[in-house]
Amino acid sequence: MQRAQVRSNVTVIKGGGTKAGRGRLSTRSHKRQSHVSEQEVELVERPLPRAGRSAGVGRQRTMLAPMNLKDRVRRRIEAETSSLIDLSHTIHGHPELAYEEVRSSALLGAALEEGGLTVERGAYGLETAFRATAGHEGLHIVICAEYDALPEIGHACGHNIIGASSVGAGLALSEVADDLGIRVTVLGTPAEERGGGKIDLINAGAFDDADLAMMVHPGPMEVVDLPTLAWASLEVTYRGKESHASMAPHRGLNALDAMNISYVAVAALRQHIRQTERIHGIVTHGGDAPNIVPKLTTAAYFVRAANSEELQLLKERVVRCFEAGALATGCELEVSWLVKDYEFVRMNPTIGEVYEANLEKTGRSALPRQVIGNQAASTDMGNVSHVVPSIHPMMSIDSLPAVNHQAEFAAASISPAGDRAVVDAALVLASTAVDIATTPGAVDRLREEFAHPIPDSSLRL
Repeated sequence: MQRAQVRSNVTVIKGGGTKAGRGRLSTRSHKRQSHVSEQEVELVERPLPRAGRSAGVGRQRTMLAPMNLKDRVRRRIEAETSSLIDLSHTIHGHPELAYEEVRSSALLGAALEEGGLTVERGAYGLETAFRATAGHEGLHIVICAEYDALPEIGHACGHNIIGASSVGAGLALSEVADDLGIRVTVLGTPAEERGGGKIDLINAGAFDDADLAMMVHPGPMEVVDLPTLAWASLEVTYRGKESHASMAPHRGLNALDAMNISYVAVAALRQHIRQTERIHGIVTHGGDAPNIVPKLTTAAYFVRAANSEELQLLKERVVRCFEAGALATGCELEVSWLVKDYEFVRMNPTIGEVYEANLEKTGRSALPRQVIGNQAASTDMGNVSHVVPSIHPMMSIDSLPAVNHQAEFAAASISPAGDRAVVDAALVLASTAVDIATTPGAVDRLREEFAHPIPDSSLRL
């Protein structure tokens, strides 16, 4: 099984300091080699859109009018509503952590297979990933499904809703894929909470011929352009020397003192970082007994910033806080960075506009990004958005005052509002795909936006 805690750039310090190693992810650029012919949507005959690296020469095919296609999408989701909600509740009732989502992955794959898609389990060398496909050629649309949970509080980020809604969108699009002349992939992506399953999939080639990628994340608010931050994870270990805490404390090196000094140093650093930056952590081991000078302490920290460049600078400052603990106590310090940093999400404007138009048809209304301010999180969907045009909107489950990563939010994820989000997200994703595939010039625009992004589209206050 793929391990969630892959580490690199280990720095060992004995009573002094060195510079932090950098674990920056390098993603390859996603080149586009084809185009989409532009004709009026109302025409019944139109050339098949040519897209994706493996797409062939466009051929004439009969194309149904878009409203008929969207009616078929809606009817399929209506027919699947009860099954999708049951799927969401079942996954919610059996939460599984990163890279351990064996049952959840199997349930989602089975639902897609029973619905007519071709399913590959253990896709791209990841045991709990899957790849479900429909359609044979043309524009390649990827719907990302998440299904991992959090320690102790289960599906308090609502990934049961993401998994079920992505299945719903995939089933609906499989109904019209051949008529649209598109390929649809529902990609099961493990370990979003900690581990970066989508980065594993990027590196394995899962998005190499994708033309766009989408998913919807539940939350307390309705937001299309959700603010996100680049993210890095580290583990810290201090090694000292045990001794009798009363009789011979002078013969010990106190690893807990080292950890306390570093904790206070990080807290002081927070006063002097950007409003878009975050540092938070926990002590995972603080010693063995009150009368033994602690010889070993460990901690886990997350570091976030507006983009990968600013993240690297902040990581160096954070490591110096831990160096201070080693220097002051004489303990040995080890800093282990996860290999995979998360990027901020670069939302594609064209896909986002089409998504919002379809969102409004469900009776929902999105808040402007400026209203959200710096209420930002992080996701490995950010890395996907840097290799293929993508969106990662938030759909409200009416949970306030509860927010993500609270037990009350977990409860809201199977409430009537949570169930409605399963159905609405499936419908909006599928409708967005239909509109992108049938609107003249839409694919060209989203490709141009991806090739020439706004110079700094990361979070700014």
